[in-house]
Amino acid sequence: MKSLNLPYNPRIDQLRWLAATLVFLFHYYLAYREQGGVPLASNWFGLVTEGHTGVGLFFALSGFLFMQIAQHQQTIVYRDFLRNRCLRILPLFLTIFMLATAIGRDKFAPQDVLYVLSTNLGLAPTSYTPVTGAAWSISVEFTFYLVFPFLARFTLEQGPRYLLKLLALMVFFKLAAFTVNEKSTLMYFSTLVGRFDQFLIGMLAAVLAARYGALLRGRLALPALVASVLLVVFNSALQSKYGKFDPATHARFWIGWSMLEAAGWSALIVTWLAAAPRLPAWLERVLDQGGKISFSFYLLHMGVIHLLAKSFGLPAITGDKLTDALLLLPLVYGLTWAIAVLSYSAVEEPFLRLRRSYGAAKPGVQLVSDAA
Repeated sequence: MKSLNLPYNPRIDQLRWLAATLVFLFHYYLAYREQGGVPLASNWFGLVTEGHTGVGLFFALSGFLFMQIAQHQQTIVYRDFLRNRCLRILPLFLTIFMLATAIGRDKFAPQDVLYVLSTNLGLAPTSYTPVTGAAWSISVEFTFYLVFPFLARFTLEQGPRYLLKLLALMVFFKLAAFTVNEKSTLMYFSTLVGRFDQFLIGMLAAVLAARYGALLRGRLALPALVASVLLVVFNSALQSKYGKFDPATHARFWIGWSMLEAAGWSALIVTWLAAAPRLPAWLERVLDQGGKISFSFYLLHMGVIHLLAKSFGLPAITGDKLTDALLLLPLVYGLTWAIAVLSYSAVEEPFLRLRRSYGAAKPGVQLVSDAA
């Protein structure tokens, strides 16, 4: 997806594709298990069995990309920044929210409309059904948007030490919250206490890449990329072994997990951009398209998987459930892709054309009032 505020880099879209695909594989795996499929026993399949880690990649990537824009523009006009973010997020998000309220009409209360600001908390209408369940992360993301221009300004003024101070505070908040929340895993998974540090680590990665990124180019680029891929795989295996996602648990592992997860993904972001490996032209086009439609793909994939699972179950093609699920995977993925393309062209793209640059000429962050 091309930005008006930073030169287009297709590698960013490729990472968006990866994040959306990992979350798709996670929910596809859960549907396979619900159909009686045997679990993948090895922890090295963690990128699939704990594929919700793709959300961590999305969050770290947001922090990284917006901090890159801040460093490029030096000035962010707050009003225009939020206008662009609303044009990017709200059309499809509100569509999903309205779908959720329609599905849950019999238990809808007028105050549930306020959940549009916090689909990650309480009994949000979007959480009643897996069809709209992925919307929880959008409220977390949008809250970051509300404060990002300030964070960018202070980071440009003070450097990485400002972000490190915030991360230290986040550690304190995580530790304190653990002592009073009996379902702390769900808290860390779906609230700002557990996720805000991932945006900060993405921002920190952008600052460090701007200062030291040249060191990763040349001969070090490929080894650094391989090392970051191994780190991501190891992190997912670690979670699969010690911190499987269970919303009812109170596990110490999750106190520091988000930071470790974001550090791995941030390393991959930096090294992927630095190495810029050559891919076949057709694959570049496919992955770039996957990044462009990743928002629709992410918000709609659970609906596709759930619809097919309820309508057809897992067809007995070979008699082995795992083999059958693997054979069916390209079809389900392709159908999700097609619906995401339709959603992008009908809902997202018309609003994206209304965006404008939110940079300005003077250093710092200008907070422009509506009256200005």
